[in-house]
Amino acid sequence: MTPLAVTCGNLPERVDAARELLRNCVLCPRRCGADRLAGALGMCGAGAVATVASAHPHFGEETPLVGTHGSGTIFFSGCNLRCAFCQNADISTRSQPNDAVSAGELASIILGLQALGCHNINFVSPTHFMPQILQAIAIAAADGLRVPLVWNCGGYESLDALRLLDGVVDIYMPDVKYASAQVAAAISGTPADGDASYPAACQAAVREMHRQVGDLQLDERGIAMRGLLVRHLVLPNGLAGTPQVMAFLASLSRDTYVNVMDQYRPCHRAHGDPRISRPITRQEYATAVQAARDAGLWRFA
Repeated sequence: MTPLAVTCGNLPERVDAARELLRNCVLCPRRCGADRLAGALGMCGAGAVATVASAHPHFGEETPLVGTHGSGTIFFSGCNLRCAFCQNADISTRSQPNDAVSAGELASIILGLQALGCHNINFVSPTHFMPQILQAIAIAAADGLRVPLVWNCGGYESLDALRLLDGVVDIYMPDVKYASAQVAAAISGTPADGDASYPAACQAAVREMHRQVGDLQLDERGIAMRGLLVRHLVLPNGLAGTPQVMAFLASLSRDTYVNVMDQYRPCHRAHGDPRISRPITRQEYATAVQAARDAGLWRFA
């Protein structure tokens, strides 16, 4: 299977269209309107140039991504969410000038990870830098990029941005964090109602992702080549709304591949909120997995 980014013939036009989204920024559902091309920063703290915190083969991702040679992860600094429990707050809350990379430099990072044998290129927290990433993909595709591309995001995505990635991204790996807009507002700082609330925006985005790539497809080695792989972090006290999340995922397809994650621990500002100031219990996790099974889902990471 040839990754679609290599064969997509209109990448330059998409890059131009994507950069226009930076002029009155609508890259995420916040639609903050910052003119990032003129030097303004969006609500995510990002400007006109992508900032990369680290890039390396990663062996801690889901098994279908890791294989024997790892997932080629590129961690972008900054984020369009403000999760109180963020486990990567040291990079998600910063977008430092010394992290800045040009499109050409980012393309070199991409090709370097491919040369190391990574099974895919895994863009982590990429939403706020979609135009810059798309430009780098265009350069890398012309220079021999051939492995699948993974969009590893928080699930709070803009349909304007996702539509420009149609036929470019091979594997979407969104979080689906919350079923409640009010909980999302309190914990991740998103609007408490309307189309920009986390559940409304995330569900619309995940539907679009599934429309583009379908259910996760694996090759004969068990390596992911194309499709949707969803992450859901179980939160204490049922705050993630896991039964409702699983019902939504099953409504897309009973074959949706989902990682029901048990690694929640209080980080960042979580210690100040009694609802999320403790790890989850074994029973909470078992209940979450059962909710997935009760919804009819069966493919688990």
